[in-house]
Amino acid sequence: EDQGKKSPKRKIVLLMAYSGKGYHGMQRNMGSSQFKTIEDDLVSALVQSGCIPENHGEDMKKMSFQRCARTDKGVSAAGQIVSLKVRLIDDILEKINNHLPSHIRILGLKRVTGGFNSKNKCDARTYSYMLPTFAFAHKDHAVQEEVYRLDKETLDRVNKLLSCYKGTHNFHNFTSQKGPRDPSARRYIMEMYCGEPFVRENMEFAVIKVKGQSFMMHQIRKMIGLVIAIVKGYAAESILERSWGEEKVDVPKAPGLGLVLERGHFEKYNRRFGNDGLHEPLEWAEEEEKIAVFKEQYIYPTIINTEREEKSMANWLSTLPIHDFNSSAV
Repeated sequence: EDQGKKSPKRKIVLLMAYSGKGYHGMQRNMGSSQFKTIEDDLVSALVQSGCIPENHGEDMKKMSFQRCARTDKGVSAAGQIVSLKVRLIDDILEKINNHLPSHIRILGLKRVTGGFNSKNKCDARTYSYMLPTFAFAHKDHAVQEEVYRLDKETLDRVNKLLSCYKGTHNFHNFTSQKGPRDPSARRYIMEMYCGEPFVRENMEFAVIKVKGQSFMMHQIRKMIGLVIAIVKGYAAESILERSWGEEKVDVPKAPGLGLVLERGHFEKYNRRFGNDGLHEPLEWAEEEEKIAVFKEQYIYPTIINTEREEKSMANWLSTLPIHDFNSSAV
């Protein structure tokens, strides 16, 4: 206690990993306790470990708290970055982790400049989306989910479609509450591709990676949902071009389960402050192994087991026929 009162507050970033199942996203909803979020558990651990005074837990502005990305309900993270002011107590990471459930871990900490804000200073974000490959099986073929294996031709087609998203487009059809003329609906995508499939517990999965400057709510899930609808034969390829135009297009939203925030990129900040002698660049090479272990232990098993038990992808695929991909959506 005494040490905490004496130690001055410093601006830091924390590297966080978590499995998002059972949570209503990352961001805390003050005054709404029935929907538990990742930040509820984090703030409670910060208070209990003595890093922040109790009243800062009630008003997060007091500690200048900011997260690099708001992850939606059920979405996980392997490299979430939060910035905040804390008392730098001894063994700080160990003490915070002692008050967190095992599926939320703080894997690293770095000192940053006083004005640092993990949302505004983030140049780009990388997400991954892990899905069972039977999602790409054509609708006219009866498939057994366990037996289905993705052939090279289909994977090439998936990648050709995903690469169409690269560059700047108007993504108003890929989120709610944005009109076609809203300038903030224009987003820049740097890369998007699907990796080689692999088998886990008899089911084949693949991981789609996407790096973009920033994403709107549900944008990535809808980008993936539309490609699945095209590959399965429910929608024509021309729908991609149409969806970036002004008309309203019915874009299906893939399940949240497989989505993982992989990392935030801070190139501009690193160039300016990373080697100023006072601050370290925001790169996490030393933590890579811990991140990989956490994913294997908590994120991938959750996605695989939930998929097998709750069939979130299979159930969602059965809703694709009710979408109308031809006319403008009402």
